[in-house]
Amino acid sequence: MIALAGVADAPRIRAQARDRNEAAYPAGLRALPDAPARVWIAGTLDTPVARCVAIVGSRAASDYGASFARRLAADLARAGLVVVSGLAHGIDAAAHAGALEARGRTVGVLPAGLDHITPVQHVALARRVAENGALLTERESGPPFGPGAFVRRNRLIAALSAVTVVVEAAARSGALSTATAARALGRPVLAVPGDLDRPTSLGTLQLLREGARPCGGAADVLAALPALVPGGDSTPRERLLAALAASPRTIGELAAAAGMTEPAAGAELVQLEWAGLARALPGQRWARGGSGAA
Repeated sequence: MIALAGVADAPRIRAQARDRNEAAYPAGLRALPDAPARVWIAGTLDTPVARCVAIVGSRAASDYGASFARRLAADLARAGLVVVSGLAHGIDAAAHAGALEARGRTVGVLPAGLDHITPVQHVALARRVAENGALLTERESGPPFGPGAFVRRNRLIAALSAVTVVVEAAARSGALSTATAARALGRPVLAVPGDLDRPTSLGTLQLLREGARPCGGAADVLAALPALVPGGDSTPRERLLAALAASPRTIGELAAAAGMTEPAAGAELVQLEWAGLARALPGQRWARGGSGAA
């Protein structure tokens, strides 16, 4: 059991060590050439990489950037995805908060031990993340060690996620190292276009120049994810999203494909439309949301 930093009288949080040769070791981390020999996890981390999305960005986030990250995380959480980030100030904290507000799951990856939550102002947030997802670190204990601690942490964020979204980043932002790690793993990188007069837009602009996909909302993230497969261990919402990936369909066709009643599918489609993940077409048909929808 490990006590979270800064809360001397708080209940202790249970953490488990996972060795690289164990089946319970996070599968995404195995893709790293320098995968940690051991990680410590508080909470539950059992979601496949294909259902995890990293949302990262500047600590000095603008109001716009923080609001966008919060909304994006909430929309993705409502779509059944897990939001991964680094628990830092700014974009990271907004992403975790958005997922939690949507009653979704989120994973916080730390540059320090679980006994030294960084920043200490986020101890309460860290506890909520552990209760509704997981905290993960490759350090058994202690504060961040050395100037490269945060960059080393960022490669873990990328490895745990099928897609990485950079919301805001300055020209030399540490969040860009997460994008670099994702690209090295062959994972898609998305960047949110921003105000060109804002320093925290310079890094995302560079990512777009280098071939990152633009992110205007949850629909763009869904389009970049590996295809969801109907059936299996998927939720009704995920099956509905998978059915929407095909050509436009009626509610009856979508309900049958997702194993839902038509009223339930209709209610779900309305929520997906609000999140930009579905769009209504003439003839009472529906299609996947976003610019690339049919």
